Amino acid sequence: MPTAAQYSLALQPFSGSPPRTLLSRSPASAQLAFSPFHGESSPLVSATAARLHGGIGWSGNLLGLERRSAGIFSVGASPVPDAAPKERPLGLVQTVELVVMIALWYIFNIFFNIYNKQILKVYPFPMTISAFQFAFGSIVIFIMWSTNLNKRPKISTSLLATILPLAIVHTLGNLFTNMSLGKVAVSFTHTIKAMEPFFSVLFSALFLGELPTIWIISSLVPIVSGVALASLTEASFNWTGFWSAMASNVTNQSRNVLSKKLMAEKEETLDNITLFSIITIMSFFLTVPVTLFVEGIKFTPSYLQSSGLSLREFYARCFLAGLCFHAYQQVSYMILARVSPVTHSVSNCVKRVVVIVSSVIFFNTPVSAINSLGTAVALAGVFLYSRVKRIKPKAE
Repeated sequence: MPTAAQYSLALQPFSGSPPRTLLSRSPASAQLAFSPFHGESSPLVSATAARLHGGIGWSGNLLGLERRSAGIFSVGASPVPDAAPKERPLGLVQTVELVVMIALWYIFNIFFNIYNKQILKVYPFPMTISAFQFAFGSIVIFIMWSTNLNKRPKISTSLLATILPLAIVHTLGNLFTNMSLGKVAVSFTHTIKAMEPFFSVLFSALFLGELPTIWIISSLVPIVSGVALASLTEASFNWTGFWSAMASNVTNQSRNVLSKKLMAEKEETLDNITLFSIITIMSFFLTVPVTLFVEGIKFTPSYLQSSGLSLREFYARCFLAGLCFHAYQQVSYMILARVSPVTHSVSNCVKRVVVIVSSVIFFNTPVSAINSLGTAVALAGVFLYSRVKRIKPKAE
């Protein structure tokens, strides 16, 4: 591993998802809906919510401008149906727009992981980096609110108290992901994070009583076995990196469970961008005091210069990582507004493959044949899981 003095952050083309959470409760509906924030497993969206997703125009601002008449999700206490809503056929223009958005989603995610990894290799302070990313997102959000690109929400104390647990697990999920990226290869972190469906099924069964079908259980077998095989043969294997990635899985899926349990009784109506904005700002205020206590002030020019880092290049990397982090989440929302959750989850699975392959190529990560096989098996299991989620269990 190169030392800080040897490392160069020269800008050249070349590392979590937003938390996936339910958004609001509509008096006219008692179904649950999720939107992908930062975790990687497939979003669970009800047919009613999908119909309310009127579609976000491409002319909307890339960083979150959405139509006020669309994007409102229904939230209630009934379980999410496994069957996904049917997609309406897209015209040529809409198809081209969708392809462009998916490409941007992948590109922003690739660049985020690469920039983030380069930073964390020479700057081993994941809490500080996480705080910076939340700060960047908060600044963008305040700009959007102040310029009316996004309507500033009315925030009550009871609403903040309800969202607080979601903000805590969202903060932990991002922090654990950054901790893992700082210790192991990007490809290995994302291979471990492929186990999110396993924890989603486990927590849903334990805390929500949603028992999985035999098809879902079968799809988990290749996921678990593939991750185990990849871990046994990973050249960069490190227990801290491994358990950090696993902890990220736990927190990301805990967010889903908390969303259902905590928001089901709330009457407030929030669109997905607004809820994510509130969570991002709360995560920033949660991260800063803990970061100062644990890692201290390690972001000053004097400290970075004493570490042998170029200030201009380092700050530029941090800015670009924060920009890509915020941008890929917004594009993800825009895509979900146009396609079914199953299609979105399949695209998300392909995105993980693209991120893993691109990081292996860029960082020249040594990968053995067995390690590649384990990663491929795990990703195939994730793809199978996203497909079998649409199989509706037979009524008894």
